[in-house]
Amino acid sequence: MPPKLLCAGRCVGQAGAAQAWHCPPGQGHSVWDAVRMPLGAGTPVNVQRREDSATEGSHRLILAANRDEFYSRPSKLADFWGNNNEILSGLDMEEGKEGGTWLGISTRGKLAALTNYLQPQLDWQARGRGELVTHFLTTDVDSLSYLKKVSMEGHLYNGFNLIAADLSTAKGDVICYYGNRGEPDPIVLTPGTYGLSNALLETPWRKLCFGKQLFLEAVERSQALPKDVLIASLLDVLNNEEAQLPDPAIEDQGGEYVQPMLSKYAAVCVRCPGYGTRTNTIILVDADGHVTFTERSMMDKDLSHWETRTYEFTLQS
Repeated sequence: MPPKLLCAGRCVGQAGAAQAWHCPPGQGHSVWDAVRMPLGAGTPVNVQRREDSATEGSHRLILAANRDEFYSRPSKLADFWGNNNEILSGLDMEEGKEGGTWLGISTRGKLAALTNYLQPQLDWQARGRGELVTHFLTTDVDSLSYLKKVSMEGHLYNGFNLIAADLSTAKGDVICYYGNRGEPDPIVLTPGTYGLSNALLETPWRKLCFGKQLFLEAVERSQALPKDVLIASLLDVLNNEEAQLPDPAIEDQGGEYVQPMLSKYAAVCVRCPGYGTRTNTIILVDADGHVTFTERSMMDKDLSHWETRTYEFTLQS
C-alpha cells in the first residue's frame, strides 16, 4: 500500500483537557510492549515489542510518545519527506537546528525516537540532538551499528536517549537502545514493554511507572477491539496530568533546575506556562507490516486547539 494520509481533523476544547479525536471506523499508531517508551525533554515514551503477533488484529510493535517542548519553538507537523517521500516525522525548525526530529519512521522499516536526559546545566555549544534521529532515518546503516557509532561521539552532545530500530516483516525486528549518560555500549532490546523518559531506559521515575501501568491497561482493554479504540485509549494515557509525587529520583537528577516546575513536570502530560506536552504520537505495526501513525499536535501555541492526523502504509522490508 502506498503511504497515504487517511484522515485529519481539528478539535477545540477546554485548555489542558485530554481530547480524543476519532477517525472514521475502519480507517485505522510511546511505545510500551513490543518495545514501549516515552520521548522528549520531560517526555515519556512507551514501547511494546512482541514476537507473538500472528493473531489477526494484534500488533508486534506499539509505541506511545509525548513531545514536551517550548510552545514557541517552531516545528513542522508530521508528514512524508526525504528521497521518494519515504520518511514520516515532524521536523524541528529552530534556527540552527532545522531538520532535526524527535521521532520518525520510514517505509523501509527504520524507526528512531529520542528523549533528552534531564540535566541541570546544558552545554550550549553542543551539537543538536535531533540530528541523531534524522541521520539514522536517512542512512543505510543498521540500528546496532549506528548506535555503536553514536556511542563514540556521545560526548559531543548534551544528555540523550536514543532508540533505533530495523523493522522487517521478512527477517524480524531489531530494536536497540543507547543513552550517553549510561553504559558505554548500546544494547539490543528483547521482546517486552519498556518505558523511557528523561533518565536512562527503565529508570523508575514515578511518572514513568504510572504511565507504563496505564499503557499496559489500555493495551489489555483494547484487545480484540478496533485499533481506533486502542489509539484513543493511548491518547488518554499520554494526556494524563496527575502529578506523581513525591519523586526523589527526579529531584536528585534535576536539582534546583527542576524544583520550580516539579508539580507539573512529574506528570505524564506536562503543563507549564509556555512549555509542556505539545505533541502525542502513536505508532502501531501489525504482523503483516501494516503501519498506523497517529499524531495529535497543539496548534498556534493554543492549548484549546489541536490537530490530529493519521497515516497508514505497509513496510517495504
